[in-house]
Amino acid sequence: MRRMSDLVLAIDQGTTGSTAVLVSHDSRVLASKNVEFPNYFPSPGLVEHDATEIWKSIRLAVSAVLEGIDPGRIAAIGVTNQRETSLFWNRATGEPVGRALVWQDRRTADRCEELRRAGLEGTVRAKTGLVLDPYFSGTKAEWMLKKVDGVAQGARDGSLAYGTIDSFVAFSLCGEHVTDPSNASRTLLFDIHRLDWDEELLELFGVPRACLPRVVPNAGLIGHTRGVGFLPDGIPVAGLAGDQQSALFGQACFAPGMAKCTYGTGAFLLMNTGARAVPSQHGMLTTVGWKLGTDVVYALEGSAFVAGAAVLWLRDGLGLIKSSSEVEVLAASVPDNGGVSFVPALAGLGAPHWRADARGVLTGLTRGTTRAHIARAVLEGVALQITDILDAMGADAGQPLGELRVDGGAARNDLMMQFQADVLGVPCVRPTNLETTAMGAAYLAGLGVGFWDSPGAVSAAWARDRAFAPTMAAAERDQRRAAWAAALAKA
Repeated sequence: MRRMSDLVLAIDQGTTGSTAVLVSHDSRVLASKNVEFPNYFPSPGLVEHDATEIWKSIRLAVSAVLEGIDPGRIAAIGVTNQRETSLFWNRATGEPVGRALVWQDRRTADRCEELRRAGLEGTVRAKTGLVLDPYFSGTKAEWMLKKVDGVAQGARDGSLAYGTIDSFVAFSLCGEHVTDPSNASRTLLFDIHRLDWDEELLELFGVPRACLPRVVPNAGLIGHTRGVGFLPDGIPVAGLAGDQQSALFGQACFAPGMAKCTYGTGAFLLMNTGARAVPSQHGMLTTVGWKLGTDVVYALEGSAFVAGAAVLWLRDGLGLIKSSSEVEVLAASVPDNGGVSFVPALAGLGAPHWRADARGVLTGLTRGTTRAHIARAVLEGVALQITDILDAMGADAGQPLGELRVDGGAARNDLMMQFQADVLGVPCVRPTNLETTAMGAAYLAGLGVGFWDSPGAVSAAWARDRAFAPTMAAAERDQRRAAWAAALAKA
C-alpha cells in the first residue's frame, strides 16, 4: 500500500450510468456520484452503447467524487460492470470499433436457436454453465466479427482487442488487456472448470484467441493508471468483477449456501456453492463467483427479468401512482391483495422457467378491486417469482436456504421484504449499506493491494440494518403459493 493512501475508489459501470464511490478503510462511503449516458435502440430488440460515452460518464463521476480530495489518497481502484455487454477496440488508440452490444440485445436469437437445433447446447452448458441465449457475449462477438467492417482481420492479427466492459475500462485506465473469471464465465467462450478460454468454443463462434484478454484473479495488481487525465499516473488498478458477483462479495456471502438478491429493474439471485461448480437441473446458471489467489468460488444464478420494472409499469403504464416511492404506502393501505394475483412476465419469464413467450397476468379482479389491491399484488408477484428461483437453487445445491441477503432499490420497501420473508419461510436481511455492488469492487481492489488483509475484514464491516423474520402461518403460505402457481399457469 502506498504511503498516506487511505481511500479506495470503486467504479460501478452499469447499463444506464456509471457510478464512482469513494470508500474509507473503515468501509464508510465518503462520496458517490452517478452519471447517466445514452442507450441506443436502432430497431426493436437491438440495444447498443457508445463506449466513448461510457468512458466520459466514468470521467465525470470520478471527477465529481474527487472534488476537494487529493487523488494521491487512493490506494487502489476496483471496477465492477454490467456483464455480457461487449465490444472491440483498437489496441493502439483505445478507440472503440463500432458500438458495444448490450446484454439486453436480442439480435443473435436466431443464431442461438440454430445452435440449439444443431444439438450443441449440451456441450456449451457442460463447459460454460450457461444456456444458449443472446444474453451472453459469445454470439455478440460472432456477429461483430461477421458484420462490422475490419473487425475480423483486426481480431486475427491482434490489432483489435475484444472484451466485456470491465476489459475496456481496465484497458482505458492502465493499458492492460485483462478480464476476470466472473466476467469471462458469461461469454460462452470460457471453460469454467479449467478457467481458460476453450478452443472448441472459440472455433464454434469464430473468435480468434489473439483478440481475447488475459484472465486474472478478481483481486490483485493489474497495472497502474497512466495517461488518464482525470487521475494521476501510478494508482494501482487491483479489482475486477461482474456486477452480480461483486454484490455477492459485497454482501459477504462467503460460505456455501449463502445467497443474495439484488432488486433492480430485474432481480438477480446468486448462491455461493463454494469450490464446487454445481450443474443445474432446475433452470439455474452455473457461474464463477470469484477467484482470490488460487482459490475459486462458484455460484448458482437465477434472474427475474422484471422486478422494479413492475413498479415502473404501475407508474408509467397504468398511471396508478405518480412516483415509485408511493407504491409501498398504497399497497399497505389494504390488509391483503383482495384475491388479486399478478405474474410479472412483462418481458417473458426468466429462471427457472425460461419462457420468452410468457406474458404478464393479472387475475382475480372483482368490482371490489382497487388500485391498492393491484399495487399489493404486484409487489407480491415479484416476491413469489423470486421464491421459485430460490426453491430451484436449493434443490440444485442440495441444501436449504438459511437466510437471504437483500439489496438494490426495492430492498428499501419494508412491506415487500416482509412478504418475501413470509413466502420464503426464512429471514430476509438488509444491510445498512445498499451500495453492495460498488462495495464488492472496492473490497476486491483493497484486498488486491493489502488495504484490507482478508475477506474476514469484509465480513466484519458488513452490518445489518434489519432482518425481516417470517411471520406468516404455514397454511397461509401454502395458500399464497398455490394461488401463485395457478396464476403462473395462465402466463
